[in-house]
This record gives sequence, C-alpha cells and structure tokens, in this order.
Amino acid sequence: MNAKQITDYVFALHADITNAKYFEGMWPIPHGVTLNSYIVKGEKIALIDLYRDWENAPEQINIQLSSIGLSVQDIDYIILNHLEPDHSDFLQKFHQLNPSAQIISTEKGIALAKNFCKAGEGNYRTVKTGDALDLGNDIILNFVEVPNVHWPETMVTYDPKSAILFSCDAFGSYGKTGDRIFDDEFTSEEHLFYEKESLRYYANIVASFSTFVKTAINKLADITIKVVAPSHGIIWRKNPEKIIQRYVKYAGYNTGGKQENKICVIYGYMYGNTKKGVDAVVEGIKQKAEELESQGLVAPEVSVLEIPATDASFVLAEAYESAGIVMAMPTYEYKMFPPAAYILNLFARKHFVGKKSLRIGSWGWIGGAKREYDEAITPLKWEELEAYEWQGLPSQLDLEKLVELGKDLTVQVSTSYTTNE
Repeated sequence: MNAKQITDYVFALHADITNAKYFEGMWPIPHGVTLNSYIVKGEKIALIDLYRDWENAPEQINIQLSSIGLSVQDIDYIILNHLEPDHSDFLQKFHQLNPSAQIISTEKGIALAKNFCKAGEGNYRTVKTGDALDLGNDIILNFVEVPNVHWPETMVTYDPKSAILFSCDAFGSYGKTGDRIFDDEFTSEEHLFYEKESLRYYANIVASFSTFVKTAINKLADITIKVVAPSHGIIWRKNPEKIIQRYVKYAGYNTGGKQENKICVIYGYMYGNTKKGVDAVVEGIKQKAEELESQGLVAPEVSVLEIPATDASFVLAEAYESAGIVMAMPTYEYKMFPPAAYILNLFARKHFVGKKSLRIGSWGWIGGAKREYDEAITPLKWEELEAYEWQGLPSQLDLEKLVELGKDLTVQVSTSYTTNE
C-alpha cells in the first residue's frame, strides 16, 4: 500500500495490526487496530508519531515511505506526541538508523525517550505549548500540551496552513481500516461499527482521564480544524467535528454529562439461581418499557451481558454510556462472585460514576457479597435501589419482587428523557 496523501505536503503512513489478540495486553482487538504516522514535507521533513515493531509495522511503513520517495534516513525531525510503546517502541532502532534526526517532544516526553525508550544520547528538543517548528515553504507546526490524554507527557501537533490536527491517541479508535483510511471512504453501516469501536477504545483506554480530555478539547476550541489525524483509526477529513463531538460526549459520561437512556445488566452465576433473578428483573424492565412507550415516552434500551463469558472490554463499553446498571452476582466464599468484583474494580479505575443502580443475587449457606459490594461502589456515587438477595432458588415472591425492582429502575433511568430529545 502507498502512503495516503492528505495535502500536497502531508501524507499518512498506515499499518494495520490484524493478528494481535490484545491491546495494552488485556483489551481484545478481534477487529484489529491501526497505527498511523504522518509525514510533513517542507524544506525539512518531519515524521509525526512513531510506531511499534508489531506485525511488521516498520516494514509496512517503510514501503509507504518509499512510495513518496523517502526513507528513514531522510527524516529531519521525529515529533513524538506521546511515548506509549505503540507510538515509540521503534524509537531506539529509528535513532540507530538515523542518529541525526532531531527528536521533539515535551519535557516529560524527552525524559521518556531517554529513560523509558532507551533511545540514548542524541539531538533532543523540548517543546511546550506555543512553541513551533518551521519546516520551510511556509509550513510551521505548532505544539499544544494536553497532559494526561492519556499519559502525562502528551501533546498534539497542529499544522495551521492545512488546519490538520495530529492528535495521537485523542480521537482514536479500535478497528483496522485496510486500504481505506479517510472518513468519507466508509459507508454509514461501517461508520456504525467504528463508532462502537471508538466507544470501546475510549471506555478501555481513555475514560480514566475524561477531565483532561475536556480540558484538552477546550484548549483547541479556538483553532480551525479541517482534518483530525489520530494515531489509531480513521482520519477525519470530511467531518472532523463528528469525532470531536463524539469525544466530548464520551468525556461527559463520567464527569457529570448526560449518559445514555440505557440499562446495562451485568450478571454472573454458578448454578443458575442468580440467573433466574436476572430474568425476572429484565422482564420487569421490558414490561415498564412497553408501558412508557404506550404513553409516548422514551423507554431505556437494555443490554444483558454475562460475565465472565463477555470480556470486560465489551462490558466497559456498554456500561460506560448507560445511565442504569444492574449488578447481579451470587455470594462466593463470603464475598462477591470474583468476575463481578473484577468488573467493579475496573469501574472504579475508570471512574464510572453517577449511575442509577440495582444489585441482586443469590446466596448459599450465608450472605456476604453486600458488604464488599457496598465498599466497592462507595467512590462511584451511584444512586442505588435497595439491594435484593435470596437464599438458593428464588421463590415466587422473590421473582415478583425482582420484576418490580426492574420496573422501578426503568422509571428512574427514563425520568430525565423525553420524546423531544
């Protein structure tokens, strides 16, 4: 594949990662992921964002460099917006191949280049917000620090001549793209897929840093952006505002913004007793949803996810945007069912705050899940319905109560939504 031309002097270098099982060693990527780097050609040549030696990515990139008449030795500047290994792992090798190239990053980025990437001694340049790099031919790149999006050294690079924002992890997504890479090359159905993958990417990778995402977007509010060029996923040249506003929405989910009119039911069980209770709650949700719709109101959607059968990556994506959560698990050795405890640990790490919630579950010889659960969700500030537990098989009275609890949660979630929205 050849390099993709964005303007007469800006090119995208794109490698698809297709066979890796995980991103960051834990998040499944069954549909792959892209690594995007960028060449800006003035009198001097800059490479923006590096890559990792992952599934022959360097070979893929080198072929594309050749397609525009360049090699690694022709690069004058390496601009590192972010030093996570998927964007910097090849730095040591690159520096050996081209020791004269100047490495440009923030102060913390340069420290990582030396100490984390072990790039050795070289030609380093530290930049900060307001600094610029003149490549000649009236091409001047500007730098803006956006710390903790999502590592503390992160910055973005902006080309005012073409109004291109090189955003690295910001505005990124899972999902390989093949020979296409621009937003106007995909169908509406394909965009729905990438929207889901961008939500999952955000919930997995970025959600912990939503406050910093909002700050970063505010910093960029006064500049004209005609192209958003991230390091993962689609390059947005037709509708860049779409991915920016998507990230604004995502960042709001755990910082006081409006969550979606959805209820995410997450359940695990050993012998089926808790599952019977889940079925009753879901029945209650569906009954109340039908009633609300008959009244012309907007009823919440419901998703039902079994754990550990559903990987945590997908659970995070569904739960992150949902205003309502049902956590259903049995007591296991005096505590929560371990897969549920793991999910709640991730919720705390990712700051999944402000949900309306219900916890249910069966117990065997004694309860105990409640205490651990209550401790786990205290920092999340969830608005809870009273938890409901039962011993062994649920009785008919238990099932009737669980149906009513499903209805109650549905009412709570749907209260802030109207048909006018």
